[in-house]
Amino acid sequence: MSKHRHRISSALVTAVAVAGLTLGTACGSNDDEDSTPAPKGEITTESTPQEKTKEPQGKSERADLVNFQLDDRSQSGITNIWLVWTIKNNSSEKSNYSWDWEAVNASGTRVANGSQLETDVQPGQTAQGEFPTTLKSTDGIKLNITSFNRTAGY
Repeated sequence: MSKHRHRISSALVTAVAVAGLTLGTACGSNDDEDSTPAPKGEITTESTPQEKTKEPQGKSERADLVNFQLDDRSQSGITNIWLVWTIKNNSSEKSNYSWDWEAVNASGTRVANGSQLETDVQPGQTAQGEFPTTLKSTDGIKLNITSFNRTAGY
């Protein structure tokens, strides 16, 4: 019986360690300074020379991320902060979107970061998503998009 408990304890400790490493890697710190602020509600974009070269139609794929913000759903002393986003596919083909983000506090310290994915968005279609965070507060937090990619979906 003692051996059986030891095996269960070992399996549990291993599972918790793997989960901790996974979360630590997903939410870990990275000193990437090349980022842009996340949009709040409707956004207007100014094309950089690189964007004009990439998309001669005049519309950047980054403009497809219409909304990306924090949603504080905390209540009764329980912290519950989510990322919420809206993607609108302005291209003529089914698309997959992926982007990296960071949350930075008022002193400039990265307090969270991650990657999001929205797949198989049809032309003209709007897709909304949400994802929980480990943030303790939204006070003074600024979201930045550190990379954004749209690829054709098949």
